[in-house]
Amino acid sequence: MLFRRRNDELHGGVWRSVAGFSVAGVLAVIAVGFGLVVVGRRVGEREAIASARTQTIQVAREIVEPSVTNGLASGDPTSVLAIDDLVRRFIISKDVVRVKVWRSDGRIVYSNEPRLMGEAFPVGEDEVEALGTGTPAAGVSDLSSPENQFEMADRKLLEVYVRVKQPDGTPLLFESYYRYDVVSKNGNKLIHDFAPMSLGALAALQLVQIPLAWSLARRLRERQREREGLLESALDASSAERRRIASDLHDGVVQDLAGVALVLSGAALQPNMSPAALTALEDSAADVRETIGSLRTLLVEIYPPNLFEEGLESALDDLAVRTGNRGVDVEVNAHDVNGLPKTATALIYRAAQEALRNVVSHSQAKNASLTLSHTATSAVLEVRDNGVGFDDSRRDIAAGEGHLGIRALSGLASDAGATLKVSSMPAGGTCLRLEVPLR
Repeated sequence: MLFRRRNDELHGGVWRSVAGFSVAGVLAVIAVGFGLVVVGRRVGEREAIASARTQTIQVAREIVEPSVTNGLASGDPTSVLAIDDLVRRFIISKDVVRVKVWRSDGRIVYSNEPRLMGEAFPVGEDEVEALGTGTPAAGVSDLSSPENQFEMADRKLLEVYVRVKQPDGTPLLFESYYRYDVVSKNGNKLIHDFAPMSLGALAALQLVQIPLAWSLARRLRERQREREGLLESALDASSAERRRIASDLHDGVVQDLAGVALVLSGAALQPNMSPAALTALEDSAADVRETIGSLRTLLVEIYPPNLFEEGLESALDDLAVRTGNRGVDVEVNAHDVNGLPKTATALIYRAAQEALRNVVSHSQAKNASLTLSHTATSAVLEVRDNGVGFDDSRRDIAAGEGHLGIRALSGLASDAGATLKVSSMPAGGTCLRLEVPLR
């Protein structure tokens, strides 16, 4: 059952990892698709504007300019009628809605909107440059301008300027207005042509990666289980070794010393004992009994009998009582912590034991607090004291001299995926904080 439960946990963890990877992949595909839409529309619009510019140049050079006579700039009716017939037959279409021919002074000499002919308007910088250099220009029309007053029905127009010349060399500006829908359609067409292929390739790549992600996640989970098993085995071996040492001391040295105390007490009862010898025997017996008490206290510290039998909360209370007997009053705040996993329980107790041992041995503190809290994912132990504190350099020196308790505890915490932090400052007390993940 234990193997089956762990196997189910393994598969559940792998599924969660692969699901997270898949969701991230889908979000990436959506983001790339959105980017393709934006970039594709911009590229398509740019291509459509370039195409409109090329088309206008071709119309101006091959159709309009050969038909322009010298009377167009002066408004000669025959010249105007010839251009009007040409424009209506070959240029005006569902895409090209307006045509204008300008003089350099801003007067419109021809338009397929008769109300504009003969009207003069300010000439913009783009028009001046197109007339002066012959370089075509294109841009979105400003429909609020006076010369565009009759184009207000159209929501958006693209205008293209091209210079043409009369036979006598007089420059005129040929202007075509295109519906902007042509530009938008070209951008959408580019998206429709390339987006499915690009998104399909990304989706196929994602599908190919899912089995690989499953395999990698499974291997990672298996290695994590192996690491947790090794840590649990190490803690079990340490606990077994502590139990063996405690048993050997209790059944050997402690019993021997108890026998010595009885022999000394018995010898003190012998008659004809001088006062000095009697005092020496009684003092020796008292010292042996005190040593036995110290050894029994040490045995409890080496292997607390109630850690797993009675629970972590009781073990921490007993640890606080023993610390109090050594001159440091400890306040314990730990509730509903007896159901923590075995590995986390052992590590938390070891950390609390090491922290309180250091409080007694090094801090010169009178008071300390031990707080243990937990959520569904982690447990946090904090041990604080009001002692003299220390700086980091002193801790490094102590470790170099062989006081390796915190360093060894750090190794155990690292193996368990926990975080151990000791913070202190001179005259500011010390705080040990251990955060253990609960799997």
